[in-house]
Amino acid sequence: MLFLTLKALISGILIALASTLAKRYPGFGALIASLPLVSVLGMLWLWGEKPDASNMAAHVQATFWFILPSLPMFLVIPALLRAGIGFWPALGLGCALTIALYFAMLALAPRLGIAL
Repeated sequence: MLFLTLKALISGILIALASTLAKRYPGFGALIASLPLVSVLGMLWLWGEKPDASNMAAHVQATFWFILPSLPMFLVIPALLRAGIGFWPALGLGCALTIALYFAMLALAPRLGIAL
């Protein structure tokens, strides 16, 4: 339970840092948010709990393939905001697009020989 609390605390601090910096320095906050901190922390936590090289390799490779369908969200949300759409609807549409693209990746990956 202590390890879970530590993981949550470290992860939460990093997210709070990125959002706090973004208030004053949007570009710097975006840089912090764009770092693969969640992925790296996930790898650290996974390795700490199950130090298995083949499992880690499969996890990291699958992470790569799941990052790709999330990228369009970062173009759609600002476009919607600039078009006058409110934040919450823009965020919802961006997330819905990402979910749809995740399902597309799940359907397409096996056909391309990609193991997720």
